[in-house]
Amino acid sequence: MVPLTYDLTTVLSNPCLPDENTCERIYNWTHNSQLAEVADLIIGKPLAIVIIVIVGLVARWLLHRAVDRLVRRAEDGVLPDRISRMSVGRSRSEASDSAHSRRLQRARTMGDLLKSIITGVIVAVVITMALAELDYEIGPILASAGILGVALGFGAQNLVKDFLAGIFMIFEDQLGVGDSVDLGEASGTVEAVSLRVTRLRDVNGTVWYVRNGEILRVGNQSQNWARTVLDVTFPYREDVARVRRVLQEVADDLWHDDEYDHVIIEQPEVWGIEAVTADAITMRVTLKTAPLEQWKVAREMRARIKSRFDAEGISAPYAHTVVVNQSQNDQNAPEGA
Repeated sequence: MVPLTYDLTTVLSNPCLPDENTCERIYNWTHNSQLAEVADLIIGKPLAIVIIVIVGLVARWLLHRAVDRLVRRAEDGVLPDRISRMSVGRSRSEASDSAHSRRLQRARTMGDLLKSIITGVIVAVVITMALAELDYEIGPILASAGILGVALGFGAQNLVKDFLAGIFMIFEDQLGVGDSVDLGEASGTVEAVSLRVTRLRDVNGTVWYVRNGEILRVGNQSQNWARTVLDVTFPYREDVARVRRVLQEVADDLWHDDEYDHVIIEQPEVWGIEAVTADAITMRVTLKTAPLEQWKVAREMRARIKSRFDAEGISAPYAHTVVVNQSQNDQNAPEGA
């Protein structure tokens, strides 16, 4: 639209609009209106679009560089993992490698996600500016995009919910590939994590696909450390202090075993009597282990406790049965009772 401040003579003599610099310059040099219009069509608008594209590429490159720096900083980590501080010897090296691998995977996933978002936004801005440079009305396009976004927001609420939940799950490191997790309806080992679904395989080999938006809680058995909890029962006639000493010795022997040096990360503890029932006394033993090693340690502990109890003469508890002779009781009952 030609501004009202331009008089009719100026408009007829100069075919270029005030913001068409290329057209204006060519017209001032040649005083040829047709040549000025053709030059603006061939040189001015394509040159402006090329500049817009170049600026977009430079902005994308700079933002991707910033994301790469953040990713490298996240890969290095700020604080050492707890398991690395608690472990000794070769266990510390293995724990550090595992933690670094997990941190590396999470950082790269978030980096790729941020780069995809940046690229999408820059492409949308560049296309919109290029259309505006070609004298297209971008107002209806923006309005249509807004209406389409609202429609997608209402029609694909579950999809948006899944994506947002997946982003926060990855960002907060709630789970990762190889973790043993309990997601409520399904539990098992995580095989893949995406923005929309999480795939895991249970102990029976069944593969479960769980939408991220449907995950209300995550029980992760693989982060930092785990704990073996054993409840050992023995009969009333056994001395409690003796049984406690035997259990502590069995747990300490396993802790000092070279085969379990990288598995058990703290000295075992016998917490004491956990329950007293009509048939037996229950004593609890705990061992802090590396992630996913608690079941292996529990099986070995049960085998060693069984062997040591046999050697010490500590028997398993058994139920007491009392047999009542009903007929004898009836004969001994007083008359009139």
